[in-house]
Amino acid sequence: MILFPAIDLKDGACVRLKLGDMNEATVFNLDPAAQAAEFQAQGFEWLHLVDLNGAFAGKPVNAAAVEAILKAVKIPVQLGGGIRDLATIEAWLEKGITRLILGTIAVRDPALVRQACRQFPGKIAVGIDARAGKVAVEGWAQSSQLGVMDLAHQFEDAGVAAIIYTDIDRDGVLKGLNMEGTLALARATSIPVIASGGLASMADIERLTQPDARILEGAITGRALYDGRLDPKAALAALARLTQN
Repeated sequence: MILFPAIDLKDGACVRLKLGDMNEATVFNLDPAAQAAEFQAQGFEWLHLVDLNGAFAGKPVNAAAVEAILKAVKIPVQLGGGIRDLATIEAWLEKGITRLILGTIAVRDPALVRQACRQFPGKIAVGIDARAGKVAVEGWAQSSQLGVMDLAHQFEDAGVAAIIYTDIDRDGVLKGLNMEGTLALARATSIPVIASGGLASMADIERLTQPDARILEGAITGRALYDGRLDPKAALAALARLTQN
């Protein structure tokens, strides 16, 4: 069970949004590379990055910040936001990103996702961001009519490395993970699922240690880490006990 600390990038800074609203951004660190190095020092084994501006623009915007993070850490990094073509995927992989998260393009052009999985095996994840059970795109600014399960099933045999499932209605507001919806998705697909959106406290971490949750690859945490509600040492220790039992 991997706990992914999130670094969301807006205008070069490390921020957290409320319900995905770019106008509801709280700046937590003006130096994302320093934040990444701190997470690595705390013992985290992965980083989860999102180029928020890029998600709206449809192309990388915070590339300089991402590159600075890559120079600052040695742990693997997954990146989403504004990745809409094979050339961008290849460029990021060459720079050292371990895994790319495709969201909007997974809805708009699923054939491209399949091609990316063939061309870059093990390097492609799909981001499923949902509001009321329907997939949102373009940085969550638009809702589609596509259901979460429908989108996941499209890539069942594509070679997708993971699905990052975000409940937008919980993101950044510390309501707790949507375990019911996340576990339902994990049971419905053979693709590893990562929970995202709402992780608020050690109660969520303890929930992740329960037997039914062990089907998940991990979970992403953001605001709870930044505002001190979640102690990194305690959270990582609780999840580490899973591998010892």
